Formats: sequence, structure tokens, C-alpha cells
Amino acid sequence: QVQLVESGGGSVQAGGSLRLSCAASGYTYSIYCMGWFRQAPGKEREAVALISTGGGRTYYANSVKGRFTISQDNAENTLYLQMNSLDPEDTAMYYCAANTKATCHANDFVHYGQGTQVTVSS
Repeated sequence: QVQLVESGGGSVQAGGSLRLSCAASGYTYSIYCMGWFRQAPGKEREAVALISTGGGRTYYANSVKGRFTISQDNAENTLYLQMNSLDPEDTAMYYCAANTKATCHANDFVHYGQGTQVTVSS
């Protein structure tokens, strides 16, 4: 099993920045891909940014390209999401996720953390 714990959420004004962190534990050696997902009230969960743990290949949703950066510290089993130029549309619960299958397809993620709330005010 893989356990994920997010931190770093909070409230910020539009244009501000936040950095999310996710600490992974358990069978971390089995993780192939990690990512950040978000879900706003009344909306479906969406993949925000994904990263392969081996090669470091990344994927970003179009809505966050150029503003968000996903990164990882494999030695510390920690995933990060640097969020800049935040917009009220970014308000959501953000979840860290891990995939132990050999893919980085958003639909294949099965391990999720409890989430951390990000609120952006105008």
C-alpha cells in the first residue's frame, strides 16, 4: 500500500502563489507515476499535473500550463506543486495521487491522499 499526505494549502489572493507538498510512504518503490488532481464544488475531479517518477516526464492541464510546476524529490519521497499566478478558478480541493501501474494515464491512479484546500479570492 501507498500512503499520501498533502500539505501547503490555504487561502491566497488572485495573483499569489502557493506550494503544495505530498509525503509518500509505504510501498513507494512501486510508484511509477505521481500527480496532482483537483476537484471544485460541483465539478468532476481533473488531473492538474503528472510526473513519471523514473524519467521525470511531465504533463500539465492546459489551464495551468506556464503557472504551475510539478517536481519531486525521490530521495525524500516527496512531491511538490508550485502554483503561481493563482486565479479564483483554481479554487478546489487538491489531491496528491500515485500510480503503481506502468502508465501515467490519469484514469489509472488508485492511491489518493486526503486532500488540501486551496482557496483563491479575487
